[in-house]
Amino acid sequence: MPNVSPSYFHLHLISDATGETLTTIAKAAAVQYAQVRPIEHVHPLVRTQRQLDRVLQEVASAPGIVLYTLVQRELTRTLETRCRELGVPCLHVLEPVMKVFESYLGEPQTPIVAGQHVLDAGYFQRIDALNFAMAHDDGRLPEDLNHADIIILGISRTSKTPTSIYLAQRGYKVANVPLVPGIDPPAVLATPHRAFVVGLVASVERIMEVRRNRVHLLADKDLDDYVDRAQIAAELTTSRKLFSRHGWPIIDVTRRSVEETAATIIKLLNERRLAETGGPDNDD
Repeated sequence: MPNVSPSYFHLHLISDATGETLTTIAKAAAVQYAQVRPIEHVHPLVRTQRQLDRVLQEVASAPGIVLYTLVQRELTRTLETRCRELGVPCLHVLEPVMKVFESYLGEPQTPIVAGQHVLDAGYFQRIDALNFAMAHDDGRLPEDLNHADIIILGISRTSKTPTSIYLAQRGYKVANVPLVPGIDPPAVLATPHRAFVVGLVASVERIMEVRRNRVHLLADKDLDDYVDRAQIAAELTTSRKLFSRHGWPIIDVTRRSVEETAATIIKLLNERRLAETGGPDNDD
């Protein structure tokens, strides 16, 4: 076994694409070992022998776990051989998955470098969704809300914008609308429209904490009401009443990550589509 410090270990993520897949998988695994901190070395776009040689020099100087998603077999052989020489574990993280695919489909894989990032219709759909989310952030262009797939409502600091951006990366056109005391929501929300509307809430304590951090960046403004506990509680009560009156689902984001909130929204949206069409949703 390699000589690993009890407080940290080196983690090399080698990819011929962006490395996003590796980073996600590595994070999901590393978080299970909270007592040890991973030091990540991300090596994206490794597609030539010269590039791999530079990476292997870094692996030799900071040995640790090596995870990779290289497609070219020559590079794979070189990487695995060198890792054996160094005595460090090395794993192609997609190989077990690909073996299941091959076994079930009865067809060998066709290696495609960065195949998940091909510029197909789905890619341009995601770009279009990101542009839509940015153009319709924080209540902008309210007259255009009917073109959204999803509309997110909530008082200030309920993670509307990051949730919108995350959903846009999945290809959904999302608009987020802040609920501000004394200002009515856009009138279009009270009329028939195609968008799926969801309301976000959080505990008073969480919103107070986030708003206080925000106030430090806006020190030149009078924001006493913005961080007042009673005011926040009143805003939350008003928003809950609005959501209930319209039958819009409510998600409490107090202990949810943005990813979890987005996953819940997608689940609710698919359930609505399923109920409307009587069949499974094919978009996700």
